Amino acid sequence: MASSMMVSSAATMARSSPAQTSMVAPFTGLKSSAAFPISRKTSVNFSTLPSNGGRVQCMEVWPPEGLKKFETFSYLPPFTDEQLIKEVDYLIRNGWVPCIEFAKEGFIFREHGNTPGYYDGRYWTMWKLPMFGCTDATQVLNEVQECKKAYPDYFSRIIGFDNKRQVQCVSFVASKPVGYE
Repeated sequence: MASSMMVSSAATMARSSPAQTSMVAPFTGLKSSAAFPISRKTSVNFSTLPSNGGRVQCMEVWPPEGLKKFETFSYLPPFTDEQLIKEVDYLIRNGWVPCIEFAKEGFIFREHGNTPGYYDGRYWTMWKLPMFGCTDATQVLNEVQECKKAYPDYFSRIIGFDNKRQVQCVSFVASKPVGYE
């Protein structure tokens, strides 16, 4: 059968002009939808929709001025000491090195440059050295308290750094300045 197809196509090519041999058949469109079964309900009945028992509310857009959010977990209320210890335990269990950083301005902003991708406030000052070999989350919390005591008007954050892959794996704000919420 394959040989008969080749013969017939060769005969067809011989009869067509050279311009027609490189032409492609035009697109004829999709099949009619009449051939497909109808899977949509014809009447709209909202009484069968699932409900959680409460009223449906639309979410508001976060205001761009005044209530800035930043870092991981910034949408949550401030962590208690117990919650901070649990987060630090998590990063220690994963083998990451805890680091503490602090900054006066806790947000990314533009002050000294207007080129694309340039932002001030991206890098914070490191508090002491990274805590290599730290296995106790309370040690990290004590360092955060010391940083807070030395710089009460500054933000401080905890970073979990993976020294094998050379990447920062987690970062979250541990304390905010007095009066900032």
